[in-house]
Amino acid sequence: MPNPDMSSLDATAGFRRPLVLAALIIAAGAAATLAGAWFFQLVIGLAPCPLCLEQRLPYYAAVPLGLVVAMVARQGHVGMARAGLTLLGLLMLIGFGLALYHAGVEWHWWQGPTACSGGAPATSANLLQDLQQARVVRCDEAPWRWLGLSLAGWNVLIAATLTLAAAWGVRRR
Repeated sequence: MPNPDMSSLDATAGFRRPLVLAALIIAAGAAATLAGAWFFQLVIGLAPCPLCLEQRLPYYAAVPLGLVVAMVARQGHVGMARAGLTLLGLLMLIGFGLALYHAGVEWHWWQGPTACSGGAPATSANLLQDLQQARVVRCDEAPWRWLGLSLAGWNVLIAATLTLAAAWGVRRR
């Protein structure tokens, strides 16, 4: 009795294509990175500095874009998927640059922004009260390190890995 073609029965076959896989790796990696950042902020209580918040921006864009690129690639639109994956790679490269800049500020390799504090108060009536209660989060001090790396340092590695995942997906056939 002949065996049925197993490839037609394999529901995960489309997810193993490099373009799809790379896009899903980037979307999942970006979502996990954001979840980690929010965990450190809300559960552990590490308030983010302005550079920390800027580093999240490429990840916010990468999650939905990665899912869209995976769907487009799964439908066989290779050219559009490659363009989207290239854009994801550029986003992660920007994230790498932001993280490297912040890590360099923490290690005092270069000067950071002059104002690493929150936004302006809503009204002038409570300006003094807001200033007295404001907790300035410095960009040049790492409040937490693991294995010698701050969160910005770990973000350098994460963004580099996701950039390489995009390059791998674009180059593979």
